[in-house]
Amino acid sequence: MLCRGVRGATTVSDNSREAILSATRQLVALMVRRNGIDPKDVASAIFTTTPDLDAEFPALAARQLGWLEVPLLCGHEMTIPGSLPRCIRVLVHWNTPLPQDAIQHVYIRDAVKLRPDLCKLPPVDWAELETWIQEQMAERG
Repeated sequence: MLCRGVRGATTVSDNSREAILSATRQLVALMVRRNGIDPKDVASAIFTTTPDLDAEFPALAARQLGWLEVPLLCGHEMTIPGSLPRCIRVLVHWNTPLPQDAIQHVYIRDAVKLRPDLCKLPPVDWAELETWIQEQMAERG
């Protein structure tokens, strides 16, 4: 089995704990669902935020979704003039037999500007996604 990188990014409207956690849960949930990722197969994940986001660690959202045994790390992106503000990024290291070209990277909200070539995913049913997230969190207690 190979270790593949799965990328994702999203943005938030404000620097609040709930905004960061909600957006990150949605991002991770979409990555999981689009790729069939089982947390048992995740080697590690690195989350970054732009320096204007510091109200919460985005990795907490993955913990809330049950990634309790996965090594997680948070950091800040470099400060580059004109870069996308209020952005959360993640790189998941996933053990999978899938070839690299079968991996579905997820860029949502204003983060689609980062990789428009990878944003050809079907429309998201946000209400259904939130229901799935709540079910996952309820299973974890």
